[in-house]
Amino acid sequence: MKFLRSRNKGLIPTLWMVALTGCLAGFAGCQRGAYRVAVIPRTTALTIWEAVHAGAEFAARPAGIQVYWNAPTSEDDIQQQAALVDRIVDERYDGLVLAPDQPLALMSPVRRAIAEGVHTVVIASPLSIPAQENLAYIVNDDEATGRMAAIRLGQVLNGHGSVVVVGINPESLSDLTILHSFEAALQRHFSGILIADRRMGTHNITEAQQIADEVLATHPRLDAIFSLSAMTSNGAVAALQARNLTGKVKLIGFEQSVELGNAVHSGSMDSLMAEDTYEMGHRALSLLAQYRSGSLPPVEVRLQPVLLTRANIDTPKGRTLINRDWGQKP
Repeated sequence: MKFLRSRNKGLIPTLWMVALTGCLAGFAGCQRGAYRVAVIPRTTALTIWEAVHAGAEFAARPAGIQVYWNAPTSEDDIQQQAALVDRIVDERYDGLVLAPDQPLALMSPVRRAIAEGVHTVVIASPLSIPAQENLAYIVNDDEATGRMAAIRLGQVLNGHGSVVVVGINPESLSDLTILHSFEAALQRHFSGILIADRRMGTHNITEAQQIADEVLATHPRLDAIFSLSAMTSNGAVAALQARNLTGKVKLIGFEQSVELGNAVHSGSMDSLMAEDTYEMGHRALSLLAQYRSGSLPPVEVRLQPVLLTRANIDTPKGRTLINRDWGQKP
């Protein structure tokens, strides 16, 4: 090893040693290397969130971004999702894409991520934190979802009948917005349709079927059901089949899956309000790639839902929304 002798004291390292010393002084930055993003959806149990993963990966690869994918195995495991957010902050990830299970419980972890400089994009459902530096939103247009569902219901019931809304999560800003929009649109355009009941949701398929069955027993003259989650839609499909009411009681659902897409195709469901989760993941990573070297601006994007019926379920757009094979980019 060669050294230069100092006129004043001792030895000083050559230039390459200076560079090495500088790197060691900033060891964390040298070791981290690539821009790292954690993508944390509500759960790994539903195909709707696999589309987020696919969208994120297809946007990340050409940008040289490393994606870490993880989530609870059930949507009601709120503590685990909050713990995952805290973990990526502790491990100094550069970015976070989060579909929050519950707005109130995720407020504190998200605020901490922002304070620590993590570029955070909330997708699917909003939090009550306004968009700001290092916090952006790419969410479903929930007002449009409720309005479109009401218009579809008014059309299939010819403006008259009764409907029960199931699967409501009172702590979800999205659910409350969809419900309010749905009710307002019915009152404005189809005053002849009565909302006979409103029921909370569950993350258990057996309980979901029991809730739907109780609704059908309580309202024997029911004309339609509007479901706000994939789980309650599956429960409603099963309950209608068990009572031989498939097609007689119209079922409109929100949140798509392969199984529910098949139910629309077979006529077990009238229609399905689908949110474009692939586009959410893709846009979120594209946004992070664009602003990786600076602060993330307070962007707010609302993506339009898509009404899937038997008429369009087999179109390229319909197949993409319920796809579960993400071996290649759509």
